[in-house]
Amino acid sequence: MRARERNWRWLCACACAVAALTACGGGDADQQAQDPFRNNSNPNAELGPRDSVLFWTPSQQQASYPNMDRIFTTRTISRMSGSPHAVYDLPAAPIDLAAFSYTYAGRSYSLAEFAERNRVAGLLMIKAGRVLHESYRFGHTRDTRWTSFSIAKSITSMLIGAAVRDGYIGSLDEPVATYIPELRGSVYDGVTVRHLLQMSSGVQWNEDYSDPQGDVARVGTVLREGGIPAFTEFMTGHPRVAAPGTVFRYNTGETDLLGILLKNATHQDLSTYLSQKVWSQFAMEADAFWVVTTDGLEVAACCLSATLRDFGRFGIFAMRGGTLADGTRIVPDDWLQRSITASPASADYGYLWWLFPTNNFAAIGVFGQSIHLFPQDELVVVMQSFWPADGGPEYAAHRSAFLSALRVTLTQ
Repeated sequence: MRARERNWRWLCACACAVAALTACGGGDADQQAQDPFRNNSNPNAELGPRDSVLFWTPSQQQASYPNMDRIFTTRTISRMSGSPHAVYDLPAAPIDLAAFSYTYAGRSYSLAEFAERNRVAGLLMIKAGRVLHESYRFGHTRDTRWTSFSIAKSITSMLIGAAVRDGYIGSLDEPVATYIPELRGSVYDGVTVRHLLQMSSGVQWNEDYSDPQGDVARVGTVLREGGIPAFTEFMTGHPRVAAPGTVFRYNTGETDLLGILLKNATHQDLSTYLSQKVWSQFAMEADAFWVVTTDGLEVAACCLSATLRDFGRFGIFAMRGGTLADGTRIVPDDWLQRSITASPASADYGYLWWLFPTNNFAAIGVFGQSIHLFPQDELVVVMQSFWPADGGPEYAAHRSAFLSALRVTLTQ
């Protein structure tokens, strides 16, 4: 079992706590309540309180993950932003997985047992552009838009690539203070855009979500009460503990710095830019939405909600190197390869993507959200789940065993 799978609790804070720092009430910054693809779950279900996302009960998770727009302020990511394209087709080519099984800790599990045990609400398998398997449980449906948690980080990475290609960002080796002037003369002097993408700024950060005085817990209050100015002041108040580019330290706050950088560089909201570059042009099926702070900044590290199939389409888009169906590339030609190349500070991490052997990579969010990409197999596997906060590492270990056996089955 790889270190990141063993330490999934450590990764929780980087995604989950961001939801706690968002806006003070439900609603949509762009009147998303009028959107017909809004969640279709029980409106009377018990939603979790916005200030304790990390500790929602399973019933609150199940009710809240498809209803983040009822808890937080959000902004729509439109699929119709001038798009001339029909919905990107995902033709069905179902396969029989009744005999499929995987083994964990000496016991065999079927597909249904995996989905029930790991609380998988949505499971999608796409091979060579065709849907081999699509299933929903726990009230989830094809129209439900489920939260992504840290999958949003990998989407933010693709937007950085688009901004480089569009000329909004000159070079990844530019200082981040070039785009966020508030960082000048701070601990972020000498830190580049690339360092933030690789989680290697060298700035101290406590990602322990069980510590109420930890950075992740405190940054939520800062953003809620003070907005972007207080957030940047908080981020610059940490000491440097390593030279930039030398030590990997997972830091959700710094992906949110990338969100500010993107907004300053492009002069657009992240949702608008994502709509223009990907959601409309790759012809997603439904609008998505992104949680925003009280002063209207998308939480770049977290909390973009979309349908299972549209996350699958994003997986295809990423696996093709950021290329649209008509061959147009929205990121630099070598962006994806650079994104999934291990950084000097970590063999397991690229530009906000988790890395696996033989060029496989994944966008992973806490509590069981994932887009796993296997380019050599032309395979995309998407899961939307609600793992319990106190579930321990076995959930991630089961997912790893499941995926290993699934690849063997699908490539025979």
